[in-house]
Amino acid sequence: MDTQNTSARPYAESRNDGKNHSSRGTEGRLGGVVHDNARHTTRFTVIGNHLAQHVELSLTAIGLAVHIQSLPSGARVDIDTLATRFPEGKTRIANALRELEAHGYLRRTRVRTEQGRMVTRTVSCNRPGGTAGGNEPPPQPPPRRTTENPPRRRALPAVPQPVYPTPDLLQTALGVLSGLRRTDPRLLISATDAEHLVPGVAAWLERDLTPEEAHRALTHALPPDPLHRPAALLAHRLTAQLPPLPPFRAAEDPATRHPLQNCDTCDRAYRAPEPGSCRDCATEGGRAA
Repeated sequence: MDTQNTSARPYAESRNDGKNHSSRGTEGRLGGVVHDNARHTTRFTVIGNHLAQHVELSLTAIGLAVHIQSLPSGARVDIDTLATRFPEGKTRIANALRELEAHGYLRRTRVRTEQGRMVTRTVSCNRPGGTAGGNEPPPQPPPRRTTENPPRRRALPAVPQPVYPTPDLLQTALGVLSGLRRTDPRLLISATDAEHLVPGVAAWLERDLTPEEAHRALTHALPPDPLHRPAALLAHRLTAQLPPLPPFRAAEDPATRHPLQNCDTCDRAYRAPEPGSCRDCATEGGRAA
């Protein structure tokens, strides 16, 4: 999104010149907010009102976006790091990141390093749809709908994110997506759409679902033709039908290992609580009787 603005001109005037000004018609409304503003010249971050006053983002998502915008490039913003920094916990932080991704303030993609390791690359946008230089693009008339100029493609809905996206887990999830078209050819999706959906399938597999069960859930009772946006349908199912977390299972006690005994008949070693005959000799003795 944004980096710290340490090069701002010290003579830039704030909106209220660093002074307190009362709005018109505020007499008698002493309960309203009054701003006590001081002009920042170093160590500050510019935040747009489109984020600070967003009508759909939660307060957690807005606060997390502000924090991420204030970080330098290269800072870690994964769920574990943020959960260590803030008290909200991994679940609320993961939900807030998905909100920001759905509204264009974050872009997260999986990339492979030169060493072959899969990592998440996070791009933070301080103004979704804006330009990198911060200059407003000139207004353009709306394009005419023609066969040469089709409508702009809408972004895919956000999908759940796995807690521990290991390379094996993501590879298995990609295999699930690649196999969907064998059940229904309409579920053939692009590599870009698959990259967006892989974390959602991985989140299902983390919840003790087998690849076969995930495949059946994504291909069951598909709508009739035509299927205009198969990737959007899959993204919706991955979110709306996300299975619950598996119940907590305490670690089982290891099986009791009896000490080694020497068989009284064949002198072969075997495990038993007390000396005697091994299973084979005991069976043979029973037959002889």
